[in-house]
Amino acid sequence: MPRELSPCEIAERSLIKTYRKQLWNPFIAAVKRYELVQPGDRIAVCISGGKDSVVLAKLMQELQKHTEQPFELVFLVMDPGYNPANRALIEENAQRLGIPITVFESDIFDVTVQVEKNPCYLCARMRRGCLYAKAQELGCNKIALGHHFSDVVETTLLGLFYGAQIQAMPPKLHSKNFPGMELIRPLYCVHEDSIIAWKNYNGLRFLQCACRFTEARDASGDGVGESKRQEMKVLLWELKKTNPNIEKSIFRAIHGVQLDTFPGFKYRGKTHSFLDFYEDGAFLEENE
Repeated sequence: MPRELSPCEIAERSLIKTYRKQLWNPFIAAVKRYELVQPGDRIAVCISGGKDSVVLAKLMQELQKHTEQPFELVFLVMDPGYNPANRALIEENAQRLGIPITVFESDIFDVTVQVEKNPCYLCARMRRGCLYAKAQELGCNKIALGHHFSDVVETTLLGLFYGAQIQAMPPKLHSKNFPGMELIRPLYCVHEDSIIAWKNYNGLRFLQCACRFTEARDASGDGVGESKRQEMKVLLWELKKTNPNIEKSIFRAIHGVQLDTFPGFKYRGKTHSFLDFYEDGAFLEENE
């Protein structure tokens, strides 16, 4: 009689079998396409307690098992001031899924709750700085975050609609304030719907954000509240009714930006005008 699988084994098997096409394959595609993992890396996988960071942790574990190019993993959890129930949920999920987490504490929630303007932006910045510092202290050269395909598309729209700029979310970045450190996004090609499907398949429950701002949004009843990102989700849901491939089109667009059609652009922090190149014959009308 075959041995009954544990919840951890079922979750791991579903990643590379049941959801191989939706999760494992696009994860591997991103790792290879953007050269995110190198032999000898020591990577801090940053776990917030949400579905995205946890599925990232499990995928990174599977990659470590199956790769011929060895690298090390640290599973880093920062407690910014969670209530006891939320902290317990993170720890229970980690134990259930076989993720050996390293937990450290900060007072970020106490600081950001006093800020009226852009508290979520400040929280994200402070979180990242704390994660970089702890990862570096633990001998890591990279941090891995759980941003996925849907985050990339939504961020592009947010920049266009509310930031007056066409700006994407790169799959990896060098840290500005922590020399020698990099940020990588291995879920770059993974759709959020697939992560949700895997979560539901395994009967898992994760944190949302656990701060008062998202609690207010969830209490608004429309799923949007004051969150512009939620507004982008709703917009994309509506647009997909008539164009199911619209997210894929946006994603492909940021990989094929035609700079010779833009009247202005920034590169390495410097602003350029098309006039800088116009007399060199760089701007020619097509189909004359």
